[in-house]
Amino acid sequence: MVEQVDILVVGGGVNGVGIARDAAGRGLSVWLCERDDLAAHTSSASTKLIHGGLRYLEQFEFALVGKALAEREVLLRAAPHIIWPLRFVLPHQPHLRPAWMIRLGLFLYDHLGRGRRTLPGSRRVRFGKHVTGEPLRADFSVGFVYSDAWVQDARLVVLNAMDAARRGVHIETHTRCVSARRDGEGWTAELESRDGSRHFVKARALVNAAGPWAASFLDDVAHVKHQHSLRLIKGSHIVVPKIFEHRYAYIFQQPDRRIVFAIPYERDFTLIGTTDVEYKDDPSHPTITAEETSYLCDAANRYFKKQLTPDDVVWSYSGVRPLLQDEAGSASEVTRDYLLDIDQNGPPLLNVFGGKLTTYRKLSEEAVDKLAPLLGNHQPAWTADARPLPGGGERDIDELLADVRATRPWLPETFAWRLVHSYGTRARDLLGEADGLNALGEHFGADLYQAEVDYLVRHEWATEAEDILWRRSKLGLRVTPPDVQRLTDYLSTKR
Repeated sequence: MVEQVDILVVGGGVNGVGIARDAAGRGLSVWLCERDDLAAHTSSASTKLIHGGLRYLEQFEFALVGKALAEREVLLRAAPHIIWPLRFVLPHQPHLRPAWMIRLGLFLYDHLGRGRRTLPGSRRVRFGKHVTGEPLRADFSVGFVYSDAWVQDARLVVLNAMDAARRGVHIETHTRCVSARRDGEGWTAELESRDGSRHFVKARALVNAAGPWAASFLDDVAHVKHQHSLRLIKGSHIVVPKIFEHRYAYIFQQPDRRIVFAIPYERDFTLIGTTDVEYKDDPSHPTITAEETSYLCDAANRYFKKQLTPDDVVWSYSGVRPLLQDEAGSASEVTRDYLLDIDQNGPPLLNVFGGKLTTYRKLSEEAVDKLAPLLGNHQPAWTADARPLPGGGERDIDELLADVRATRPWLPETFAWRLVHSYGTRARDLLGEADGLNALGEHFGADLYQAEVDYLVRHEWATEAEDILWRRSKLGLRVTPPDVQRLTDYLSTKR
């Protein structure tokens, strides 16, 4: 049997699921295939920020920064359980950037894309009187504080996928598009599942949201001529035992004029990143190099009293960002804006080139604005004011956490916090009628129990241990190898 839909989306990263969700909400039938897990690559390898990109102001990317800041407000409303405000501290080093330049940049940052602004503005601080000064080296006396937001990036992708599925999108993970060809009034795509079986989907339009593989998809799968090329930039991060106790994050200027973040991470750790390195290899499995690890340790050591060495790193991850090719000399100067290219040499083909996590919703909206009229659909854009993503129905997450703890006093505080900040209101569904930890089923280490695993398999397309331990959560930081094996064995019974 050949499935027939309006749109086939290839790629299960944030842009692909965002486009699928938007299109379905306008009444179009959508099929999405992803060759690996949702958010398996670039979308789960970010710095976990919803931000305007303060440093892009130096590159005069005012439109991009304004768009991103406006989106920051939209996303804070859409997913308050997985996106929350975060204050950033920028220690001042006069020889890198003068104070007037930083003040001007922060003034613009406070006001570009202002809209319904909910976060506090920037201000100057003296470290001798501020909690963020304690972990810094003594030669830093003043700095600046401003607002942005934190996001659980892979969960943002999954929640968009869940909402898309609720609106009728058929989502196939571990399913590769092996060929796509224009065929009469539409496209015929051959999809290959993990077990090697193949089936066909016919679509009136095709969306290429393959991220780092967007150009190779056109060359090798769709066999469509194009003029676009991507510049692949690898960004790596390290995770170390926490360097500071407070809940502020830091943004550090470097002698090469790049910036590096140090962010509170998973209660007991600090996340440090990112690098910007030209990348020519297979984007499937990028890894950090010794040089990148040293760079990030040195970046932190210029500012913190506690000095890091590569031996302090407990985990690292790398992702490949597919950025638009331009004339920028250094990797850090390549634009983070995106291009939506419509090929109408026959049935429509929409190609997504570039982009960043913060602007995925706007990118998706603009993509469907372009594509839908070609399919006779003129429904208006809707996602900016849509109801929250799954689990985000209660804006006051602290109240939700208090309610979950009050009704389940047997739930440890840190466990309750993680569940609420991962699943929001759906934490209640996950816990069900359980009256104790033993009622949650088999224990897989840390605070991972069978009830959560079953929920992730049933509702969130999780099929492998890595999906659960490193994308749906970061419990991989806390479990042991025997825990991972028991989880792997259990998941093998669920397929």
